[in-house]
Amino acid sequence: MNIPELVCPAGTPAALEAAIDQGADAVYVGLRNETNARNFPGLNFTAADLAAGVRYAHARKRKAYLALNTYAQPGRVAAWQATADEAAACGVDAIIAADIAILRYCARTYPAMPRHLSVQGSATNALSLRFYAEHFGVTRAVLPRVLALNQVRRLAGDAAMDLEVFGFGGLCVMVEGRCSLSSYATGVSPNTCGACSPASAVRWEEDADRRRVRLNGILIDAFEKGEKAGYPTICKGRFKVADRLTYALEEPTSLNVLPILADLARIPVRAIKIEGRQRSPSYVARVTAIMRGALDAYARDPQAFSVRREWLDGLSALSEGHQQTLGAFHRPWR
Repeated sequence: MNIPELVCPAGTPAALEAAIDQGADAVYVGLRNETNARNFPGLNFTAADLAAGVRYAHARKRKAYLALNTYAQPGRVAAWQATADEAAACGVDAIIAADIAILRYCARTYPAMPRHLSVQGSATNALSLRFYAEHFGVTRAVLPRVLALNQVRRLAGDAAMDLEVFGFGGLCVMVEGRCSLSSYATGVSPNTCGACSPASAVRWEEDADRRRVRLNGILIDAFEKGEKAGYPTICKGRFKVADRLTYALEEPTSLNVLPILADLARIPVRAIKIEGRQRSPSYVARVTAIMRGALDAYARDPQAFSVRREWLDGLSALSEGHQQTLGAFHRPWR
Protein backbone atom coordinates (compact mmCIF):
# COMPACT_ATOMS: atom_id res chain seq x y z
CA MET A 1 0.00 0.00 0.00
CA ASN A 2 1.35 3.41 -0.98
CA ILE A 3 1.31 6.08 1.72
CA PRO A 4 2.58 9.32 0.19
CA GLU A 5 5.53 10.97 1.84
CA LEU A 6 4.52 14.20 3.57
CA VAL A 7 6.94 16.94 2.49
CA CYS A 8 6.62 20.15 4.48
CA PRO A 9 8.04 23.67 4.14
CA ALA A 10 10.72 25.08 6.40
CA GLY A 11 11.65 28.69 5.82
CA THR A 12 13.45 28.90 9.16
CA PRO A 13 15.07 26.47 11.62
CA ALA A 14 12.05 26.91 13.91
CA ALA A 15 9.70 25.89 11.09
CA LEU A 16 11.88 22.88 10.33
CA GLU A 17 11.62 21.66 13.91
CA ALA A 18 7.88 22.34 13.97
CA ALA A 19 7.31 20.29 10.81
CA ILE A 20 9.43 17.37 11.99
CA ASP A 21 7.84 17.37 15.45
CA GLN A 22 4.34 17.32 13.95
CA GLY A 23 5.01 14.35 11.68
CA ALA A 24 6.55 15.51 8.41
CA ASP A 25 8.39 12.72 6.61
CA ALA A 26 10.63 15.32 4.97
CA VAL A 27 11.20 19.06 4.96
CA TYR A 28 12.46 21.30 2.18
CA VAL A 29 14.61 24.35 2.83
CA GLY A 30 16.66 26.97 0.99
CA LEU A 31 19.88 28.83 1.66
CA ARG A 32 19.96 32.60 2.11
CA ASN A 33 20.55 33.59 -1.49
CA GLU A 34 18.82 33.79 -4.86
CA THR A 35 19.32 30.09 -5.61
CA ASN A 36 15.92 29.27 -4.11
CA ALA A 37 12.46 30.48 -5.06
CA ARG A 38 11.57 31.93 -1.66
CA ASN A 39 14.38 34.47 -1.45
CA PHE A 40 12.91 36.84 1.15
CA PRO A 41 14.67 38.78 3.92
CA GLY A 42 14.48 36.96 7.23
CA LEU A 43 13.89 33.57 5.63
CA ASN A 44 16.08 30.61 4.78
CA PHE A 45 19.15 28.98 6.23
CA THR A 46 22.84 29.63 6.69
CA ALA A 47 25.16 26.70 6.01
CA ALA A 48 25.40 26.14 9.77
CA ASP A 49 21.60 26.21 10.07
CA LEU A 50 21.32 23.67 7.28
CA ALA A 51 23.80 21.29 8.87
CA ALA A 52 21.96 21.53 12.20
CA GLY A 53 18.59 21.04 10.49
CA VAL A 54 19.78 17.95 8.66
CA ARG A 55 21.05 16.52 11.94
CA TYR A 56 17.71 17.27 13.61
CA ALA A 57 15.80 15.51 10.83
CA HIS A 58 18.11 12.51 10.62
CA ALA A 59 18.09 11.99 14.39
CA ARG A 60 14.34 11.45 14.05
CA LYS A 61 14.66 9.33 10.91
CA ARG A 62 13.24 12.06 8.65
CA LYS A 63 14.66 13.68 5.53
CA ALA A 64 15.77 17.16 4.51
CA TYR A 65 15.77 18.40 0.91
CA LEU A 66 17.42 21.56 -0.39
CA ALA A 67 15.53 23.79 -2.84
CA LEU A 68 18.07 24.90 -5.46
CA ASN A 69 15.29 25.76 -7.85
CA THR A 70 15.98 29.09 -9.54
CA TYR A 71 17.91 29.40 -12.77
CA ALA A 72 21.63 30.21 -12.69
CA GLN A 73 22.47 33.51 -14.34
CA PRO A 74 25.13 33.96 -17.03
CA GLY A 75 28.57 34.45 -15.55
CA ARG A 76 27.35 33.54 -12.05
CA VAL A 77 26.82 29.80 -12.25
CA ALA A 78 29.44 29.32 -9.55
CA ALA A 79 27.00 30.66 -6.91
CA TRP A 80 24.52 27.87 -7.70
CA GLN A 81 27.30 25.28 -7.78
CA ALA A 82 28.56 26.51 -4.40
CA THR A 83 25.07 26.05 -2.95
CA ALA A 84 25.05 22.48 -4.25
CA ASP A 85 28.45 21.97 -2.63
CA GLU A 86 27.11 23.18 0.72
CA ALA A 87 24.07 20.93 0.41
CA ALA A 88 26.26 17.90 -0.20
CA ALA A 89 28.59 18.81 2.67
CA CYS A 90 25.63 19.09 5.03
CA GLY A 91 24.30 15.66 4.02
CA VAL A 92 20.93 16.63 2.56
CA ASP A 93 18.81 13.77 1.28
CA ALA A 94 18.14 15.35 -2.12
CA ILE A 95 18.42 18.58 -4.04
CA ILE A 96 15.38 20.03 -5.78
CA ALA A 97 16.53 21.75 -8.98
CA ALA A 98 15.18 22.99 -12.30
CA ASP A 99 18.20 24.31 -14.21
CA ILE A 100 19.73 21.57 -16.35
CA ALA A 101 23.21 23.04 -15.82
CA ILE A 102 22.80 22.60 -12.07
CA LEU A 103 21.29 19.13 -12.46
CA ARG A 104 24.25 18.15 -14.62
CA TYR A 105 26.72 19.57 -12.10
CA CYS A 106 25.11 17.63 -9.25
CA ALA A 107 24.87 14.43 -11.30
CA ARG A 108 28.57 14.58 -12.15
CA THR A 109 29.94 15.92 -8.88
CA TYR A 110 27.64 14.22 -6.36
CA PRO A 111 26.14 11.20 -8.14
CA ALA A 112 25.03 9.61 -4.86
CA MET A 113 22.95 12.66 -3.85
CA PRO A 114 19.39 12.16 -5.18
CA ARG A 115 18.05 14.75 -7.58
CA HIS A 116 14.43 15.89 -7.70
CA LEU A 117 13.03 18.00 -10.51
CA SER A 118 11.56 21.22 -9.13
CA VAL A 119 8.08 22.39 -10.06
CA GLN A 120 9.98 25.26 -11.70
CA GLY A 121 11.15 22.72 -14.30
CA SER A 122 7.55 22.74 -15.56
CA ALA A 123 7.53 19.09 -16.68
CA THR A 124 4.00 17.97 -17.51
CA ASN A 125 4.41 14.98 -19.84
CA ALA A 126 6.13 11.61 -19.91
CA LEU A 127 8.68 12.61 -22.57
CA SER A 128 10.00 15.52 -20.53
CA LEU A 129 10.22 13.39 -17.39
CA ARG A 130 12.09 10.71 -19.31
CA PHE A 131 14.54 13.36 -20.54
CA TYR A 132 15.42 14.37 -16.97
CA ALA A 133 15.67 10.76 -15.83
CA GLU A 134 17.94 9.65 -18.66
CA HIS A 135 20.25 12.66 -18.81
CA PHE A 136 20.48 13.75 -15.17
CA GLY A 137 19.41 10.74 -13.11
CA VAL A 138 16.38 12.54 -11.67
CA THR A 139 14.32 10.16 -9.52
CA ARG A 140 11.37 12.38 -8.56
CA ALA A 141 9.47 15.24 -10.19
CA VAL A 142 7.31 17.86 -8.50
CA LEU A 143 4.41 18.38 -10.88
CA PRO A 144 3.11 21.86 -11.79
CA ARG A 145 -0.34 22.69 -10.47
CA VAL A 146 -1.95 22.72 -13.91
CA LEU A 147 -2.64 18.98 -14.33
CA ALA A 148 -6.02 17.32 -13.81
CA LEU A 149 -6.23 14.21 -11.65
CA ASN A 150 -6.76 12.05 -14.74
CA GLN A 151 -3.62 13.50 -16.30
CA VAL A 152 -1.59 12.76 -13.18
CA ARG A 153 -2.92 9.20 -13.20
CA ARG A 154 -1.90 8.65 -16.82
CA LEU A 155 1.46 10.29 -16.23
CA ALA A 156 2.19 7.99 -13.29
CA GLY A 157 1.71 5.02 -15.59
CA ASP A 158 4.24 6.33 -18.11
CA ALA A 159 6.68 8.27 -15.93
CA ALA A 160 10.27 7.17 -15.48
CA MET A 161 10.34 8.48 -11.90
CA ASP A 162 8.28 9.07 -8.77
CA LEU A 163 5.76 11.91 -8.76
CA GLU A 164 5.17 14.57 -6.13
CA VAL A 165 2.19 16.93 -6.08
CA PHE A 166 1.23 19.97 -4.04
CA GLY A 167 -1.41 19.23 -1.42
CA PHE A 168 -2.10 22.47 0.42
CA GLY A 169 -1.17 26.15 0.23
CA GLY A 170 -1.22 29.13 -2.05
CA LEU A 171 -2.38 28.34 -5.57
CA CYS A 172 -0.71 29.87 -8.60
CA VAL A 173 -2.68 30.37 -11.82
CA MET A 174 0.52 30.47 -13.86
CA VAL A 175 2.53 27.52 -15.15
CA GLU A 176 5.40 27.32 -12.70
CA GLY A 177 8.76 28.00 -14.24
CA ARG A 178 7.28 29.98 -17.11
CA CYS A 179 5.98 33.11 -15.41
CA SER A 180 7.67 36.48 -15.77
CA LEU A 181 4.66 38.66 -14.93
CA SER A 182 6.28 40.40 -11.97
CA SER A 183 9.27 41.39 -14.09
CA TYR A 184 7.09 43.94 -15.89
CA ALA A 185 6.75 45.83 -12.61
CA THR A 186 10.02 45.08 -10.84
CA GLY A 187 12.52 44.24 -13.59
CA VAL A 188 13.26 40.80 -12.16
CA SER A 189 11.37 37.51 -12.46
CA PRO A 190 10.94 34.78 -9.82
CA ASN A 191 13.18 32.47 -11.83
CA THR A 192 16.09 34.90 -11.57
CA CYS A 193 15.79 36.56 -8.17
CA GLY A 194 13.81 33.91 -6.28
CA ALA A 195 10.68 35.94 -5.49
CA CYS A 196 7.53 36.89 -7.40
CA SER A 197 7.51 40.25 -5.63
CA PRO A 198 10.97 41.15 -4.29
CA ALA A 199 10.70 42.63 -0.81
CA SER A 200 12.69 45.67 -1.91
CA ALA A 201 9.87 46.58 -4.32
CA VAL A 202 6.99 46.13 -1.84
CA ARG A 203 5.55 49.10 0.06
CA TRP A 204 2.67 48.99 2.55
CA GLU A 205 0.71 52.16 3.32
CA GLU A 206 -1.56 52.35 6.37
CA ASP A 207 -4.30 54.86 7.14
CA ALA A 208 -7.38 54.88 9.33
CA ASP A 209 -9.54 52.93 6.89
CA ARG A 210 -7.35 50.85 4.61
CA ARG A 211 -4.06 49.12 4.07
CA ARG A 212 -2.66 49.68 0.59
CA VAL A 213 0.15 47.78 -1.07
CA ARG A 214 2.34 48.91 -3.96
CA LEU A 215 4.80 46.99 -6.06
CA ASN A 216 7.55 49.25 -7.34
CA GLY A 217 5.15 52.18 -6.97
CA ILE A 218 2.21 50.46 -8.69
CA LEU A 219 -0.91 50.19 -6.52
CA ILE A 220 -1.99 46.55 -6.78
CA ASP A 221 -4.46 46.19 -3.90
CA ALA A 222 -6.16 47.85 -0.92
CA PHE A 223 -7.55 45.96 2.06
CA GLU A 224 -10.27 46.95 4.48
CA LYS A 225 -9.59 46.77 8.20
CA GLY A 226 -9.66 43.12 9.26
CA GLU A 227 -9.49 41.80 5.70
CA LYS A 228 -6.93 39.09 5.01
CA ALA A 229 -3.92 40.46 3.17
CA GLY A 230 -1.57 37.95 1.58
CA TYR A 231 1.86 38.64 0.16
CA PRO A 232 1.32 40.99 -2.79
CA THR A 233 1.73 39.68 -6.32
CA ILE A 234 0.41 41.17 -9.54
CA CYS A 235 -1.54 38.05 -10.47
CA LYS A 236 -3.54 38.30 -7.23
CA GLY A 237 -4.02 42.06 -7.28
CA ARG A 238 -7.32 43.90 -7.73
CA PHE A 239 -7.64 46.23 -10.69
CA LYS A 240 -10.35 48.25 -12.44
CA VAL A 241 -11.45 46.39 -15.57
CA ALA A 242 -14.37 47.77 -17.61
CA ASP A 243 -15.31 50.03 -14.69
CA ARG A 244 -15.39 47.09 -12.30
CA LEU A 245 -12.87 46.63 -9.49
CA THR A 246 -12.00 42.95 -9.38
CA TYR A 247 -9.34 40.28 -9.24
CA ALA A 248 -8.40 40.52 -12.89
CA LEU A 249 -6.31 37.35 -13.07
CA GLU A 250 -6.78 35.24 -9.96
CA GLU A 251 -8.55 35.54 -6.63
CA PRO A 252 -6.41 34.48 -3.65
CA THR A 253 -7.34 30.91 -2.74
CA SER A 254 -5.72 27.79 -1.31
CA LEU A 255 -5.29 24.39 -2.86
CA ASN A 256 -6.54 21.59 -0.60
CA VAL A 257 -6.36 17.96 -1.79
CA LEU A 258 -7.96 16.33 1.27
CA PRO A 259 -11.09 15.35 -0.73
CA ILE A 260 -8.92 13.39 -3.21
CA LEU A 261 -6.21 12.21 -0.82
CA ALA A 262 -7.14 8.55 -1.28
CA ASP A 263 -7.16 8.95 -5.08
CA LEU A 264 -3.66 10.42 -5.02
CA ALA A 265 -2.39 7.57 -2.84
CA ARG A 266 -3.84 4.97 -5.19
CA ILE A 267 -2.41 6.54 -8.37
CA PRO A 268 0.26 6.23 -6.76
CA VAL A 269 1.67 9.68 -6.02
CA ARG A 270 4.83 9.18 -3.97
CA ALA A 271 4.82 12.49 -2.11
CA ILE A 272 2.47 15.31 -1.18
CA LYS A 273 4.06 18.71 -0.69
CA ILE A 274 2.78 21.56 1.45
CA GLU A 275 3.50 25.04 0.06
CA GLY A 276 4.65 27.77 2.41
CA ARG A 277 8.32 28.32 3.22
CA GLN A 278 7.35 31.95 3.77
CA ARG A 279 4.87 30.93 6.47
CA SER A 280 5.31 30.99 10.26
CA PRO A 281 6.36 27.97 12.35
CA SER A 282 2.88 27.85 13.91
CA TYR A 283 1.26 27.70 10.46
CA VAL A 284 3.63 24.92 9.41
CA ALA A 285 2.96 22.98 12.61
CA ARG A 286 -0.82 23.16 12.24
CA VAL A 287 -0.93 22.19 8.57
CA THR A 288 1.57 19.37 9.11
CA ALA A 289 -0.41 17.95 12.03
CA ILE A 290 -3.67 17.94 10.04
CA MET A 291 -2.16 16.33 6.95
CA ARG A 292 -0.28 13.80 9.09
CA GLY A 293 -3.53 12.85 10.79
CA ALA A 294 -5.27 12.39 7.44
CA LEU A 295 -2.50 10.25 5.96
CA ASP A 296 -2.32 8.11 9.09
CA ALA A 297 -6.09 7.58 9.01
CA TYR A 298 -5.84 6.46 5.40
CA ALA A 299 -2.99 4.08 6.27
CA ARG A 300 -5.01 2.47 9.06
CA ASP A 301 -8.03 1.69 6.88
CA PRO A 302 -7.94 2.80 3.23
CA GLN A 303 -11.39 1.42 2.43
CA ALA A 304 -13.13 3.27 5.25
CA PHE A 305 -11.19 6.52 4.85
CA SER A 306 -13.26 9.70 4.83
CA VAL A 307 -12.39 13.34 5.32
CA ARG A 308 -13.14 14.63 8.80
CA ARG A 309 -14.82 17.97 9.33
CA GLU A 310 -12.19 19.08 11.84
CA TRP A 311 -9.46 18.64 9.21
CA LEU A 312 -11.34 20.79 6.71
CA ASP A 313 -12.14 23.44 9.31
CA GLY A 314 -8.55 23.51 10.51
CA LEU A 315 -7.17 24.04 7.01
CA SER A 316 -9.89 26.53 6.14
CA ALA A 317 -8.70 28.75 8.98
CA LEU A 318 -5.22 28.76 7.43
CA SER A 319 -6.24 29.37 3.83
CA GLU A 320 -5.09 32.23 1.68
CA GLY A 321 -8.11 34.30 0.78
CA HIS A 322 -11.61 33.11 1.59
CA GLN A 323 -11.89 29.76 -0.16
CA GLN A 324 -10.25 26.43 -0.91
CA THR A 325 -10.22 24.52 -4.17
CA LEU A 326 -8.98 21.38 -5.87
CA GLY A 327 -7.67 23.65 -8.60
CA ALA A 328 -6.80 21.93 -11.86
CA PHE A 329 -7.15 18.49 -10.24
CA HIS A 330 -10.93 18.77 -10.58
CA ARG A 331 -11.17 18.78 -14.36
CA PRO A 332 -12.59 15.36 -15.30
CA TRP A 333 -12.85 16.36 -18.96
CA ARG A 334 -9.06 16.56 -19.28
